[in-house]
Amino acid sequence: MDSSTPADVVLVLNAGSSSLKFAMYASAGALAWRALARGQIEGIGTTPRMIVKAADGSLLTVPALALASSVVDGRAALAFLVEWLNEAFAGARIVGVGHRVVHGGPSHSSPVVVTPAILDELRKLEPLAPLHQPYNLGAIDAVAQRLPGVPQVACFDTSFHRGQPAVAELVPLPAELRKGGLQRYGFHGLSYEYIASVLPDIAPAIASGRVIIAHLGSGASLCALRDGRSVDSSLGFTALDGLCMGTRPGALDPGVVLYLFQGLGMSAQEVETVLYKRSGLLGISGISNDMRDLLASDAASARLAIDYFVYRAAREIGAMAAVLGGLDAIVFTAGIGEHSAEVRQRICEASAWLGLQLDRAANDAHATCISAPGSKVSAWMIPTNEELMIARHTGRLLGLVGANP
Repeated sequence: MDSSTPADVVLVLNAGSSSLKFAMYASAGALAWRALARGQIEGIGTTPRMIVKAADGSLLTVPALALASSVVDGRAALAFLVEWLNEAFAGARIVGVGHRVVHGGPSHSSPVVVTPAILDELRKLEPLAPLHQPYNLGAIDAVAQRLPGVPQVACFDTSFHRGQPAVAELVPLPAELRKGGLQRYGFHGLSYEYIASVLPDIAPAIASGRVIIAHLGSGASLCALRDGRSVDSSLGFTALDGLCMGTRPGALDPGVVLYLFQGLGMSAQEVETVLYKRSGLLGISGISNDMRDLLASDAASARLAIDYFVYRAAREIGAMAAVLGGLDAIVFTAGIGEHSAEVRQRICEASAWLGLQLDRAANDAHATCISAPGSKVSAWMIPTNEELMIARHTGRLLGLVGANP
């Protein structure tokens, strides 16, 4: 073990259908955590590749041949990762594993230590998040098999939104249908929780004010904050509502879904595939679900997809401002929000009626504050860090905070 490598570390996992994102942290005392490495294994089951960066941003070496021959599914990816970590950080001991779990249902307002009973409860939520939940829980099963005895913590993307006003969580259907947990949950909570946690240091003037956070990535949503707490969000019962996303449509007239069933005779599986994998930016453009590809394209359909993405974001920002009774700031985060100056500019310009005046030079430079001096509503770009949020929760629940300062 390198002298700079601590003895005890926390592993953070975010498992998807064809990728496994990970990060390794060591406690730096109190509530601070130090990232040792982060990366992902992508193309699982097809053409797997692993990219890992050390804390200083340098690429770490991965045995490509062994990766390609052994990583055939999620369990194999986890086994390969643990073996690689044991070699790359020889002597380090994984003392806890924190997982991003998309859906925590109505009863979990905070992360929990995983138990068999908790797992059984979370499996019942798989139909509500079919693109994420089965793979999140599969990673928990794989860790239990590969690292028996190591405690695991489930950190939910829905938890941050619990405690919203009753009207914000309501699905307006008959009470007998709502009894089984049919309500609006909201997602991307780990991202929103992180942004809320750093606002007092980065932008103290707005931290306790009326703030809209725009988490814009392949999955996209808005969250309305008042005094650092979620009061509404654009995602609802599932991760299909609200904004246009990479392959998901966002808000959709329920009659459209009825038409897919009744008018076109599609099966439940076919409709699910359309809604989760063939709509949004991909469905509109017919080109790509990646905003970078669309911004680089001259195709009319690509421009239409971008226009709709901006239109929906600006429309929902107006709705969130109404919920908050006014607005003090907008914060952009996640892949598109952090890296696309053009999308930020267009959304800010469409929101100028709220009193937002963009500083074009600051925005183009990807500065932290991108609004003009004196703007009534300020605008910010703050990178999110869901992995750090998970590490914090895992350390707190497992009593690891303060170890290995």
